[in-house]
Amino acid sequence: MEKKCIGIDIGGTTVKLGLFTVDGRLLDKWEVPTRKEEGGKYILEDVAASIKSVLKEKNIPMEDVAGAGMGVPGPVMPDGYVEVCVNLGWRDMNPQKELSQLLSGLPVKSGNDANVAALGEMWQGGGKGYTDIVMVTLGTGVGGGVIIDEKIIAGKHGLGGEIGHIHVRDEETEHCNCGGVGCVEQVASATGIAREARRKIAASSTPSAMRKYGDNITAKDVLDEAKAGDALALEVTEIVGRYLGLMLAQVAMTVDPEMFVIGGGVSKAGQFLIDIIDKYYDHFSPISKNKGKIGLAKLGNDAGIYGAARLMLD
Repeated sequence: MEKKCIGIDIGGTTVKLGLFTVDGRLLDKWEVPTRKEEGGKYILEDVAASIKSVLKEKNIPMEDVAGAGMGVPGPVMPDGYVEVCVNLGWRDMNPQKELSQLLSGLPVKSGNDANVAALGEMWQGGGKGYTDIVMVTLGTGVGGGVIIDEKIIAGKHGLGGEIGHIHVRDEETEHCNCGGVGCVEQVASATGIAREARRKIAASSTPSAMRKYGDNITAKDVLDEAKAGDALALEVTEIVGRYLGLMLAQVAMTVDPEMFVIGGGVSKAGQFLIDIIDKYYDHFSPISKNKGKIGLAKLGNDAGIYGAARLMLD
């Protein structure tokens, strides 16, 4: 029987799981709630019980499973040690060792969730066919993952791929969640785009369709109005594209990937947003036209389970 592998994406609300063939075909996917009480002590127990239940239901013996990969929301050391996962309540533990024990010694590998999602996009998503990609996730924050020669580059301290906290804006005065000032995340995340729009509306008397949303304006509202030709919304989008383009140029000069894959909720603006980012990316990296191209992610919320499964195939 063909070997299977399991992908696990642990989020703050739900844990997504997928059963895959080793060549990347998704056979089934499901979710379990993330029980964060008592320091998240039940999360791995719930995951193990769910995996055992699904394998039993499908008559798949444990020896036919190559292993389980796991993406977790925090820095992960090469041996799987996690100092802290704030959103889960985990501190000072090795979840991959614990899950392996709960699954009767099944091999388990783990990585930071954003890095793992990048690996998934390289394997079966927007970066398929390439070995070197950088993924940028534009969601509530800005995440990232660097894949070189089909391997996650997490760095010695787990900070590899934290591209949302690259400093790009000297004139910023408010602090980012990381404690820094002027991070990409402050401009180009969903929350950052909405904040940028509120600032622009307050500082200008220009008529704009954005004004009808008031303080409840969202990144989607801004991008939709920009697509419709609203001048003020277009100004905001140009600001967002400029700083993302600057960041991508800096990353290109550092790791020179074949492709940048843009994902997350904000990326649903599609090619409209990509074209603006691309314009500034070229502006800030004039040294060569022969550099990584920019494209859209394709796996959506499944990127994490794909990448986690792929961890087991090295």
